[in-house]
Amino acid sequence: MPLFFRKKKPSDDARKRLEYQMCLAKEAGADDTLDISKCELSEVPYGAFATCKVLQKKVLIMHTNNLTSLVPKSCSLMSLVTVKVLDLHDNQLASLPADVGQLASLQVLNLERNLLKCLPQSIGDLAQLQMLNVKGNKLKDLPVTVSSLRSLRTLDISGNMVVELPRGLAHIRTLETLTLDTSSMTYPSPDICSAGTESIQQFLCKECGIAYYPPAQYPLPALESDGGGTSVDGVDRAVHKYLEEEDAWQNKFLDYEKRKEQKMQEKLEFERRLNMGQREHALLVQQLNSQKDEILQTVREDQMRLEEGLTKHQRYLEEERLKLLQQLKQAEQGIASRIQKLLEDNQRRKQSADILKSLENERIRMEQLMAITQEETEQLRRKEVAAAMQQMLAESYKNKLIQMTNESRRQDLVNQACSSLAEMDQKFQQILAWQQLDQNKAVSQILQQIEMQKAAFEALQVKKDLTHRQIRNQGVITEQRQALGYLLQQLLKEKKQREEELQQILLEMEAKSETHRENYWLIQYQRLLNQKPLSLKVQEEGLERPLVTLLTELCAEQYVPIFAHHRVSLRALSTMSASDLEKIGVAEAGLQRAILQRAQEILAVAKTIPGTTSSCLASRCLLHLQQVPEP
Repeated sequence: MPLFFRKKKPSDDARKRLEYQMCLAKEAGADDTLDISKCELSEVPYGAFATCKVLQKKVLIMHTNNLTSLVPKSCSLMSLVTVKVLDLHDNQLASLPADVGQLASLQVLNLERNLLKCLPQSIGDLAQLQMLNVKGNKLKDLPVTVSSLRSLRTLDISGNMVVELPRGLAHIRTLETLTLDTSSMTYPSPDICSAGTESIQQFLCKECGIAYYPPAQYPLPALESDGGGTSVDGVDRAVHKYLEEEDAWQNKFLDYEKRKEQKMQEKLEFERRLNMGQREHALLVQQLNSQKDEILQTVREDQMRLEEGLTKHQRYLEEERLKLLQQLKQAEQGIASRIQKLLEDNQRRKQSADILKSLENERIRMEQLMAITQEETEQLRRKEVAAAMQQMLAESYKNKLIQMTNESRRQDLVNQACSSLAEMDQKFQQILAWQQLDQNKAVSQILQQIEMQKAAFEALQVKKDLTHRQIRNQGVITEQRQALGYLLQQLLKEKKQREEELQQILLEMEAKSETHRENYWLIQYQRLLNQKPLSLKVQEEGLERPLVTLLTELCAEQYVPIFAHHRVSLRALSTMSASDLEKIGVAEAGLQRAILQRAQEILAVAKTIPGTTSSCLASRCLLHLQQVPEP
């Protein structure tokens, strides 16, 4: 079944019939019957309930429609409280309202050929119901409350799936006719059901343990006809009479058609007036169209202005693109000049390679002359390694100083570094020759030296701890402890760096060969380039220690070189704003506010402690702020 479907509109004849019947029911002197059958209705009209309520109709006939529900929206069954006959056969009803028991006056209920699966429990409240016809539905059983229908005369449940009858039917003493499918019954048995209504009632009374009395001993009032003035003998006669009157209503329908022709003239007059209104509407539409054209014209003008603005913006973007292209060309030219310098450096390295070849020949000659003992060889190896390391450190430190003091002589310093590295390489070649003779012993000795360095570092650390204790006793804990902690971190980093350098040197000495000699020098050159400039280190050491600690606590160590380059102090920082920090390179808004707030707090605490220097005072304030828990 589709989720959405369009309701089928009733035909013209069905609409005419509905209008006629509604008008007929409202006429003066009309009977108590409202017949809206065969009108192709999918739901009960609201006017039908209102008519029954206002005019107190007693007969409501709605058979042969497409009804799926009995009560329309915003209506109540109390509007049908005066109805005594309700005919709903040949519809699409799947259920009855739960409050159907409110129809206290109902005597005839015809639900033949619908889609009912069950009857509501409130059907037992219909105390005056005398005929119930549910033939041709999908009922599986009858509700227990059926036993409360003490006035029921006729019950038809054939054409359903009912296989058992409730025992409560024995309490309906007035039941005269019970129609059912005897072949499919299991309780009572088919033999008893085929014997007739009296046999079924006797069996049910016996099952319930009560005495059976024939219905003749329980007389009921006769059903009323549609006019409400005469009485009939039974329910069947009343329904038959309503069907006969249906033909008479067809004749009345023809009379209604004639009266409708008279109203057509009035309709034509209405249409004439409607045409005049449509003409006025056309004039209004014309005026609206003219206003629409004016609005469209203004929109076009706005669009033209927007297009002109877009063209200007595109021209501006094109100019910016040309400027960027010019800058890219200049950058390419600078890169080309640097590549030319690198090519010159390669030429110089080739010359140094020739020198290395001569040195290699000298090394071979020296190996042939080497005839000393193993002990002297080990002593000489230690001395040469120590001397080579000292000379390498001295040369690297010298090169760093020269490189940072005079940036314009960088190329000359690189050449000097290359020459010094060439001398070092000669010594490394000698060490490599000795290492090839007994590499395992050399590694063990180097490891012993590392252990000695570790022991010396531990001794230094113990000494520093003793110094810390003395300083703690003297009362200047914060500043020197932070300085020593920072120095300890630097020493640990340098120790780790030296160990990595030694391991790297050993690996390079093992992997170096004649074919990879040029790559080795490139690695040494790149290592020199990657080292931090000495001037920047000097600037960072000149930066106030509390300011460095403040940046470290805020996870902003990457901005220490920027503060050192601009020589920012705590007092200068307290006078700066967020825009000033953004100008020097601190882009994070949250970090800007945190730095400024922390600097102001440190200086505010510093003002309350007189008699100390600014650096020591700031250190104490920073320690005080660290000890105070954050809210």
